[in-house]
Amino acid sequence: MKIAVPDMISNSYFPAEAAVELGFFREQGLDVTLEMIFPVDKAYMALRDGAVDFVGGSAHSALAAFPQWDGVKLICAQAQGMYWFLVMHKDFAATRGDVGVVKGRSIGAAPWVEMGLRRLLIAAGIDLQRDGVKIAPVPGAVGAGVNFGLTAAKALEERKIDGFWANGMGAEVAVRRGVGTVVLDVRRGDGPHGCFDYTMASIATTQRLIDKSPEVAAAAVRAIVKTQNALKKNVARAAEVGRKLFPPAEAELIVELIRRDLPYYDAAISESFVAGMNRFARGAGILSGDVAYEKVVAIQFRSLWNA
Repeated sequence: MKIAVPDMISNSYFPAEAAVELGFFREQGLDVTLEMIFPVDKAYMALRDGAVDFVGGSAHSALAAFPQWDGVKLICAQAQGMYWFLVMHKDFAATRGDVGVVKGRSIGAAPWVEMGLRRLLIAAGIDLQRDGVKIAPVPGAVGAGVNFGLTAAKALEERKIDGFWANGMGAEVAVRRGVGTVVLDVRRGDGPHGCFDYTMASIATTQRLIDKSPEVAAAAVRAIVKTQNALKKNVARAAEVGRKLFPPAEAELIVELIRRDLPYYDAAISESFVAGMNRFARGAGILSGDVAYEKVVAIQFRSLWNA
């Protein structure tokens, strides 16, 4: 079986990666391999087309391949909350929470990921057209094997962009290189009310897999929960995964990044989250009407989230 993630050298989808590399899928009787498919909409298209069995990506992006949530289900969370950072070049001397720094600037963001930033800025009173905010793909970020966060940090360093909206690894690299300043960290309280629930890192699969092999979906949920618990118990195990998947410099960073994320390691997908995500999706124009919680989430696996 295959699980697709849209960014590998990252903390964003680390529970899915660690479930493979630390053997927790195997422990549950599943032979699962990792496949990086960027951008995230293509990962969900691969799920729809049967090329992969699971996607460990941003929850709202399932709508790229499954309009109105038809044919797809979220089975658990990898971690709670929208997990991207707004990082601006240090030359702008931005302070934490200073959303106005984006005015007249070019911000790099991945397809579908950029929706979170757009809606956040609008909620914060920024008019993208009036205020001259350009949100576009990062130069060089499209291509097999390219990791978005690291590419964004490099583009910022080279002044190809003024800022980026990307994962914690990209943010950490930019800060440590002395080229970037973190302006927004939504997961830790920055940004307008409600943006925490725009999306989350989740695990998704098809309704057809759940109908045909519910025990496989249940085993995948158990694997993610066991991975989360193992990392909470001993975060140093993240280094094992980093050494297998990451370049040396980023492998050195991953334990600290996961340590920061541990408070958000909870497999539950709440009704309030789904309501918030669907409001965001309607605002972004990728969902129409109200969609029931049970249509978005495979509720038969809820008992496994806190096992």
